Amino acid sequence: MKRKLARFLLATIFVFSVAALAQSASTDPALPAAPSAAATTPDTTVAAGTGSKIGTINIEQAIFASNEGQRDFEALSKKLEPKQTELKSMNDEVESLKKQLSNQGDKLNEDSRGTLVKQVEEKQKRLERSVQDARDDAQSQQNEIAQRILQKMAPIIVKYAGDKGFGLIMDTSNPWPQGPVLWAGPSVDITKAIVEAYNSQSGVPAPTKPVTTKPAGATSRPAAPAGGTKPATTTPPPK
Repeated sequence: MKRKLARFLLATIFVFSVAALAQSASTDPALPAAPSAAATTPDTTVAAGTGSKIGTINIEQAIFASNEGQRDFEALSKKLEPKQTELKSMNDEVESLKKQLSNQGDKLNEDSRGTLVKQVEEKQKRLERSVQDARDDAQSQQNEIAQRILQKMAPIIVKYAGDKGFGLIMDTSNPWPQGPVLWAGPSVDITKAIVEAYNSQSGVPAPTKPVTTKPAGATSRPAAPAGGTKPATTTPPPK
């Protein structure tokens, strides 16, 4: 499995691409950033860790790299395609009206020009509202997928850590200084092992065409082993 994946999930790519439509069609400030992931921690009962080893795992990568994650995020991307097409059509309409205003504005009488300006403004606002709604919907569905997988992956992580003698597992989804880990060698990373264990338990076959992107701050963390230290809350990377 590749150690580095692109920083954006398919659904996030959709979010940013539709946001770009509105931004390219307006000189107004950029739209607000997409909402961050839910902070809910899976309700997982774990035993106190007795090992002494320290390990790392990239939770976001593990969720997305799983067969189930790749299948469901790819399905979400396809599901969102019609909405992106709709938003592109809305953007094209706004651009056409702006071009008309630019080319003919000085030739129109005051009333006609005022009507055209108002039409551009109304359609621009409608586009921006639609983009924001699409962004929120995409982020919500992305988080639902991640949370569902995480609920089932958390106990696998805990069992693996106990079986292999780990006393602490730290999340490396966010690089330092946003995340808690300054540096960690590949020998202590258990991401690949957890993905393989999860795939074996889930029974979901590998996709015929593997997806090569991953979530960006779209997941919450599993519960830390009792008596241990809970990983720091994820801060989404800059958009």
